Amino acid sequence: MTEGNFVDYVKVQVSSGKGGQGSSHLHREKYIEKGGPDGGDGGRGGHIIIRGSENLWTLLHLKFKRHARAGHGSHGSKSRSTGADGEDVYIDVPLGTVVKDTETDEVLFEITEVGEESIVAQGGRGGLGNWHFKSSTNQTPRYAQPGEELEEKYITLELKVLADVGLVGFPNAGKSTLLSVVSAAKPKIADYEFTTLKPNLGIVEYRDYQTFVMADIPGIIEGAAEGKGLGHYFLRHIERNSILLFMIPADAKDIRKQYDILLDELRRYNPEMLDKERMIAISKSDMLDDELEAEMKQELDTTLPVDYMFISSIAQKGITQLKDKLWKMLND
Repeated sequence: MTEGNFVDYVKVQVSSGKGGQGSSHLHREKYIEKGGPDGGDGGRGGHIIIRGSENLWTLLHLKFKRHARAGHGSHGSKSRSTGADGEDVYIDVPLGTVVKDTETDEVLFEITEVGEESIVAQGGRGGLGNWHFKSSTNQTPRYAQPGEELEEKYITLELKVLADVGLVGFPNAGKSTLLSVVSAAKPKIADYEFTTLKPNLGIVEYRDYQTFVMADIPGIIEGAAEGKGLGHYFLRHIERNSILLFMIPADAKDIRKQYDILLDELRRYNPEMLDKERMIAISKSDMLDDELEAEMKQELDTTLPVDYMFISSIAQKGITQLKDKLWKMLND
């Protein structure tokens, strides 16, 4: 999936179906002059239903389809015949999609499971036919209920990437390179900041044909939690990851300080993110000789509060051990 095809935010106008009108028919048959009321009920209007799909990774299919309209219910008819229900319309979305009311910004629901369905616009109920209103004092009611009106609203669909491991780091920390090495994903890689502007997902193959999903999240900058740069746009994708793998390059001036800044951005955006398991991968460590790495390790053992590993995606250093460690964390 190319970066330009990754769409994670769309607005859609949805309209359910109007309920069908009840019938006010009076039964007429040869030799039966006054058969009484026999008008049937109107059919229900169609619903707009959001449905989770395992075959979708993005909201691209909705980018140019901004309207969804369900069918109207049919009117009731004679012999107590109920009108047909209006046709429901299903909007398939990838797992991890949050559905909001555009006007109020209220979260209506989230889709996190395959086949999960939620009605976002309820079809109007069909009106009752006149036979419901027959009584001892009114033997031939000549009125029936109209169907309920349709429901119309604007909704916002917002995708938060569902992945087992989320890569967190400043721009140009080596996240895309790692993803390209451990999976079949082909993210854009270059030696300048903000190469990645959209999340990239990769399936990491582990031993015995087992797999887990890794997400390359666009680089964080200081002030991202306040929306600086594309802060909120980036950070919301980290909310759904089980493990956060902090990527800090070996040539960083102060590795502990970089980790603290990244952690603080996550905390200010959503304190619950600090409950996730965390690990640090010190990338680009192929530029270190054994002596310098040993010196750094001695210092980092006393300053870093979480597990860390030296890796190099280019030199394939520590990659297998990294996958072993992540798999263990995921399955503990």
